[in-house]
Amino acid sequence: MTTLSLAVRDSNTMLRRNLRHMQRYPTMIFYLAGMPVVFLLLFVFVFGGTLGAGLGGGRAEYLAYVVPGILLMTIGGAAAGTAVSVATDMTEGIVARFRTMAIARVSVLTGHVVGSIIQTLVSLVIVLAVALAIGFRPTSSPTAWLGIAGVLVMTSFAITWLATALGLVAKTVEEASNSPMPLSLLPFLGSGFVPTDSMPTGLRQFAEYQPFTPIMESLRALLTGAPVGDHIWWATAWCAAIALAGYLWARKRYNAR
Repeated sequence: MTTLSLAVRDSNTMLRRNLRHMQRYPTMIFYLAGMPVVFLLLFVFVFGGTLGAGLGGGRAEYLAYVVPGILLMTIGGAAAGTAVSVATDMTEGIVARFRTMAIARVSVLTGHVVGSIIQTLVSLVIVLAVALAIGFRPTSSPTAWLGIAGVLVMTSFAITWLATALGLVAKTVEEASNSPMPLSLLPFLGSGFVPTDSMPTGLRQFAEYQPFTPIMESLRALLTGAPVGDHIWWATAWCAAIALAGYLWARKRYNAR
């Protein structure tokens, strides 16, 4: 077998290991989706009438506006689970055991990343299902839905690699659970819940140029059938930069440890 085929085989083994962990703890997926669902219900049914009026509509219009931000919050929250999973393996010594075995070094991280992406996508499906249940009615075409899936997958891929690096940097599992927390807050400091033009100047500038805003605007346009514009290119560029930085950082820390 070639080196590549061995790496793929070992990565598949590590992926099955992580999927079995998910099967043993299915409540983790509902935990990851639970907080975004709570925020979705809170903002739509408590604040939705007032905030929707500010958008020139009502609660239904605000629901359509806020869904992209909730989806990004789900991805950011799932990063904590990834970081904890990686840190647990590193601190409990299982990775040291893997190093003594004849397996591809890259397979350990690859199994974590792919498994975490699957877990994140399942959480996104749950959140989107709840949004549909409470009245969200996207007007996307089949092609737009493919674009939505692509944006969510590339965002999950980028954030998962960053979370993997944070899990490797953390000295304890507790530290790993806290370090990705800012990722869950970025939708609040962007266009996730209110338009950026309603913010003070300094905050508006940060909100408009931070990574999550073009991703949320791309999703919002695809879900509502509006023109995507330049947002999709900025979203792709940000995801590529985050994924590359996270991968290089994670590889360096993994090799060092």
